[in-house]
Amino acid sequence: MKTAEHPIYNWPFALVCLSSLFFSASFNMLIPELPAYLSSLGGAEYKGLIIALFTLTAGISRPFSGKLTDSIGRIPVMAVGSLVCFVCGFLYPILTSVAGFLLLRLVHGFSTGFKPTATAAYVADLVPVSRWGEAMGIHGLCFSTGMAIGPAIGSAIVQVYSIQVLFYASSLLALLSIVILYNMKETLPDKQRFHIQHLKVGRNDIIEWKVFPAALVTLLSYLSYGAILTLVPDWGDHIGIKNKGVFFMVFTIASLLVRFIAGKLSDRRGRETVIRGGLIMLVISLLVMAYWQSTEGLLAGAVCYGIATGILSPAINAWTVDMSDKDRRGKAMATMYIALEAGIGLGALIAGTVYQDHLTRIPWLFYSAAGITLIAIVYMYWRRKNAGTDSRS
Repeated sequence: MKTAEHPIYNWPFALVCLSSLFFSASFNMLIPELPAYLSSLGGAEYKGLIIALFTLTAGISRPFSGKLTDSIGRIPVMAVGSLVCFVCGFLYPILTSVAGFLLLRLVHGFSTGFKPTATAAYVADLVPVSRWGEAMGIHGLCFSTGMAIGPAIGSAIVQVYSIQVLFYASSLLALLSIVILYNMKETLPDKQRFHIQHLKVGRNDIIEWKVFPAALVTLLSYLSYGAILTLVPDWGDHIGIKNKGVFFMVFTIASLLVRFIAGKLSDRRGRETVIRGGLIMLVISLLVMAYWQSTEGLLAGAVCYGIATGILSPAINAWTVDMSDKDRRGKAMATMYIALEAGIGLGALIAGTVYQDHLTRIPWLFYSAAGITLIAIVYMYWRRKNAGTDSRS
C-alpha cells in the first residue's frame, strides 16, 4: 500500500514523463504548418477538419484504449499510440491529395486516443493518492514542454528545409518515445494476454459516469482550444507573427510555470477550488485575444491561456482519478479524454465552418468561446452551492 512518503521522483516516473515529452512534440510540431499545407494541396475550405478529424478518431478510440489499459496493460497501449505517430509521419509525404491528407488526419488521431489514456493510469499506479495532483502537474509539465518546443521547432524546420523534413522529424520523435517505453516496467497487477474479445466494447465500456462532472468541465473548457488550433495560425500571420509556432510556445511556457504549483495546490486546497480559478483565467485569456487585436494582444492572451491550462490540466486529471475506482482507472481516464477530444473537435469544426477565411470573424469566435467557458464556471459554482464542501472525494 502506498503512503504519502512514497517517492514519486523515481526512474519509472522519469521515463514515462520523457516518453510523453517526445510523443507530445511529435504530433504538436505539425499543427502550425498544416493549415498552409492543406491550402497548398487545394483544400483551404477544409481547414476546420485538420483538428476535427484528428480528435474524432481519438475520441472514438478512447473506450477501446481504456478497456485495453485495464486488461492487457498500460505499456502496450502507450506503445500503440506512439507507433501511430511514427507511421503517419512517413505517410504524409506520400499521400499528397486532399483526400489522402484528411484520411491521415483521421488515422493520426488514434495516437492520442491511446497513449495519454494509458499514461494517466500508469502515473496513478506509481504515485500515492495524496500526491496525484502534484504528479499530474509534473507529468503535464513534460507533456507541455513537448507542446512548446514542437510547434516552434516544426515551423523552423519548414523555414530552413521543407514540410517533408518536418514529417520525418515527427516520426523520429515518435520512435524515441517508443524506445523509452521498452525500458519501463508494467504496473497492471493482473495483466492479460491480448485477445480479440478485448476489442469488444459494450455500452457499459464507453462512459464511466462517476467522472461525469470532470468530463463535462473538460468538454466545455476545451472547445476554446479547438478554435485556437484552427484560427491562431492564420490570425498570427495576419497580425505579423511569421513563426506560427510562437503563440503555442508562449502559452505552453506560461503553462509550464504554473503546472507544478497548481497540481500541488489541488492536493491541499481541493480540486474544484483550483479548477474554478483556472476557468476564470481561461475566460480572461479569450477576452484579451478577442479585444486586443495586435501582436501584443495575441501574446498576452497566450500567456493568460497558458496559465489557465496549466491550472486546469493537472487538477482535472487528478479530479478524474479521485472519482474513479482503482480497477476502472483506464475507463475513467478514457471518459475524460473523450470529452477533451469532443471539445477540441467541436471547437475546431465550428470555428472552421464559421471562419471560412474571413479574418474579421476570428475575434467574435474568441468571444463565443469565452461565453461557452462561462457555462463551465456557472456549473462549478452550482456544484459548490449544492455540495457545500470542496473535497478531493
